[in-house]
Amino acid sequence: MLAIQAVRAGGPEVLEAVDLPVPAPGPGEILIRHEAIGLNFIDTYQRTGLYPVRLPAVLGLEGAGVVEAVGEGVTRFVPGDRAAYGNGPLGAYAEFHLVPAGRAVKIPAAISSQTAAAAMLKGMTAEFLLRRCYPVKKGDAVLIHAAAGGVGTILTQWAKALGATVIATVGSADKAVLATASGADEVILYRDEDVAARVKAITGGAGVRVAYDGVGADTLEASLGSLGRRGMLVSYGNASGPAPAVEPLRLSRGGSLFLTRPTLFDYVVTTEELDESAGALFEVIGAGAVKIGIGQTFPLSQTRQAHEALEARATTGSTLLIP
Repeated sequence: MLAIQAVRAGGPEVLEAVDLPVPAPGPGEILIRHEAIGLNFIDTYQRTGLYPVRLPAVLGLEGAGVVEAVGEGVTRFVPGDRAAYGNGPLGAYAEFHLVPAGRAVKIPAAISSQTAAAAMLKGMTAEFLLRRCYPVKKGDAVLIHAAAGGVGTILTQWAKALGATVIATVGSADKAVLATASGADEVILYRDEDVAARVKAITGGAGVRVAYDGVGADTLEASLGSLGRRGMLVSYGNASGPAPAVEPLRLSRGGSLFLTRPTLFDYVVTTEELDESAGALFEVIGAGAVKIGIGQTFPLSQTRQAHEALEARATTGSTLLIP
């Protein structure tokens, strides 16, 4: 089978195509024949070594397709079921992948494999950020960075469905159009404007209840400056590089602020948590409250080019690799 392997830590050039045997499922595992594979920023963090993994390694944490075979003891799936996963295990950049049965979910009939692969990691990230990390309530003002990106578009739509006032930031006028289409009430070009000043002006000086920041280094200061009293900064990504350290007194001076650096994996530890998160995601997709925008697809063989586009911020919505 075709697989894409990172042979060492580095740039997109370290990704190489390899021919590997199709694996057989062991006890508790299912073999998925991929119909679509999700590309995510965490893949680039693992490729560069920011999030260390043992190399060489086939990267990728998200995919969807058809169950080809099940291992001993598996009752959650049968061959022919459509299944998706969004939090590993590592190895999605391949035509086939072994996944523990308890880490995959069945795809509802109304949802395509491409939508599921585009939605799982990003959508479950949005779910825990909005519903469990900081439970957004009707009337809350929220700040969402990179609102035209894969997670950002889902966050924006879902926050609006929860009744929030959404202030979005994007990097270009074209992306501002996309953020507005996702439901953002106000859009700020963060490269051209003072984000914190605009947020305070929009909110009448009150600031936002929560800032969702997946950008990192370029936006942390703006996020902190945008928070109202007892507001929360949720720093969940590093698209522009790791965010700088924050002294605890800075939080005190800003109005008894909260800062958290969560990861999806701590919110879907059990199969029950996984099912709940994926179920909530599929529900809002099925209801039409959240539409999964697939901005671009690449053949699996062009994974290197897909990484280059993602890191250049030349993508919108979700990006898929197609075997």
